[in-house]
Amino acid sequence: MAEVTQVRTNTDNELVVDRAKDFWGQYSKPIIIGGAVLLLAVGGWFGYKNLIQQPKEQKAAEAIFKAEEYYRQDSLKLALNGDGQFAGFDKIISQYGGTKAGNMAKFYAGSIYLQQGNFTKAISNLEDFDTDALQIKARAYKLLADAYADAGKNNEAFTHYKKAATTFEDDANASAEYLFMAAYFADRVLNKKDEAVTLYKDLKKKYPQTQFAGEADRFLAQAGVYAVED
Repeated sequence: MAEVTQVRTNTDNELVVDRAKDFWGQYSKPIIIGGAVLLLAVGGWFGYKNLIQQPKEQKAAEAIFKAEEYYRQDSLKLALNGDGQFAGFDKIISQYGGTKAGNMAKFYAGSIYLQQGNFTKAISNLEDFDTDALQIKARAYKLLADAYADAGKNNEAFTHYKKAATTFEDDANASAEYLFMAAYFADRVLNKKDEAVTLYKDLKKKYPQTQFAGEADRFLAQAGVYAVED
């Protein structure tokens, strides 16, 4: 009986081996190719990151330094266009658009174009800008709202004022300002009186110690609202 069991075991093992050989014979080429492609992809990613992306990030960070300095000095044309020796934000965007510095350059360029009255370029740059820094993101939404408003795109402006107000509410003064602008825009531009009242009330509840809460009182009084419920 033991011999029969041993024979069966040996036969089963041989079948498993034969099947494995058949499987390997049939699929070895695609498996090898797939593994090679995976290794190349992983190696390519690490190579791109270490040999291309990181040096590019470094160059972009060095390039934006002078443009930021001009921006702080209010030399906006030099900040945007460069000075012949150092690149401005526009060139940094075109050369290093996929880097962190190139992304930040879009914020700066958008704010400059807004001040210059070029609302189309302001909107384009600020729409493309993105950041995880919520305080800066809120500011970008506010600038974008200004650009939309100046371009006559009132619904888009209103939407972005509200986004600015709710993006980083820990910054009470800035959020109160943005919320006030949303309420004022609803009131005086879009003629959405009820929504304006709601926003003014929200402002007073959230940021009662800010100067904009006092401004909200004045506009609420004009709308016939003299008390804000808790």
